[in-house]
Amino acid sequence: MWRMKGVSEGLIIGITVGVVIGVLLAVGILLCLRYRRSQAQIRSSSSRRASTIPIRSNGVNACAILSNSTTGQESPREAEDRGESLWLEGPGRKSVISASGIPKYAYKELQKATSNFTTLLGQGAFGPVYKADLSSGETLAVKVLANNSKQGEKEFQTEVLLLGRLHHRNLVNLVGYCAEKGQHMLLYAYMPNGSLASHLYGENIAPLRWDLRVNIALDVARGLEYLHDGAVPPVVHRDIKSPNILLDQSMHARVADFGLSREEMVTRNGANIRGTYGYLDPEYVSSRSFTKKSDVYSYGVLLFEMLAGRNPQQGLMEYVELAAINADGQTGWEEIADSRLEGAFDIEELNDMAAVAYRCVSRVSRKRPAMRDVVQALIRVVKHSQSRKHQRKRPPAGRADDESVDLEASEVQSSLSGHQRQESVGSVSDLADV
Repeated sequence: MWRMKGVSEGLIIGITVGVVIGVLLAVGILLCLRYRRSQAQIRSSSSRRASTIPIRSNGVNACAILSNSTTGQESPREAEDRGESLWLEGPGRKSVISASGIPKYAYKELQKATSNFTTLLGQGAFGPVYKADLSSGETLAVKVLANNSKQGEKEFQTEVLLLGRLHHRNLVNLVGYCAEKGQHMLLYAYMPNGSLASHLYGENIAPLRWDLRVNIALDVARGLEYLHDGAVPPVVHRDIKSPNILLDQSMHARVADFGLSREEMVTRNGANIRGTYGYLDPEYVSSRSFTKKSDVYSYGVLLFEMLAGRNPQQGLMEYVELAAINADGQTGWEEIADSRLEGAFDIEELNDMAAVAYRCVSRVSRKRPAMRDVVQALIRVVKHSQSRKHQRKRPPAGRADDESVDLEASEVQSSLSGHQRQESVGSVSDLADV
């Protein structure tokens, strides 16, 4: 009896020890498998990280834009950021992207694309601008900064990074740069329809239609609103004028030439008065302090320039002040209308826009509206213009083409909803409370 009991206990102990050993072996095998799997994942992750191309973010309303020209077989870009370069390879292509996200173009390529820098588009305050037809099929505008600039290589790289972070559909965005052979060049998207000034004063160009002037005014206001309230940190343009408003293939306006704003970003608090006569804020002239409201003043002058078709350097504001005597602030501005329009404008819309402009050019900066309020007031004008156009096209009641009328209405609504804000639209009179 005792012998059987001893055998049973030994058997139980043996089985227990066997089970424990088996469990320990299973756990060991499992841990070994998991370790090997984790090592494989680490190697795979490291490989993916090594092939990742960093693209910069630009703060509020950020978007990383890579130019189509970065993928041309005959259009290599030299990538450079603290000595680092990253290559993209694919079927039939090989190109380089800057680690900062801003492509760097080769001098020889730009020399060829501009026919040895003979395709002059214009002469800006900071150097000539050339049209560049790249081998990739892309067309760019190349601004060659003057050699007499005191800016060094470090300052230029800082400038490129500052301008490269600004991206908006109503700005002429920086798409690349070149820093070779002692030359500093900035590359921008090419605007085929030229400047607003050329359309206002060009003898061989048809005068701008009223509806285009209204939409251009809103486009410029949106671009400035982004600079003032969307860019981080905010940017003051400092040289708003009709030659610096460029028109793309669809006649959408984009604010260009950040020559003075980039100078302010790099070298703060310049003592000299910089800007263009006729557009300068009187308060800036007296105080040497340029603010967002100084841009607002220049925008107000630009708005009157579009309404009147008169050059600010040839007595525009004196003409406006005379008209203001007969106007009550909100109405009575018809006499300033551009004669080239031949009366083809809406009086209510002209009065609304002139009222906005007059608030913008107040001699006291604190009485001027912010650009976001200007945008909202002009959205109302655009909405009125499109509604009036829709009513003019509406067929008589009972016609069978009601479906086409509904389509027109949907297009108008789609056009309005395409803008960046869907806030309630304030009336022009609301600006008085700003």
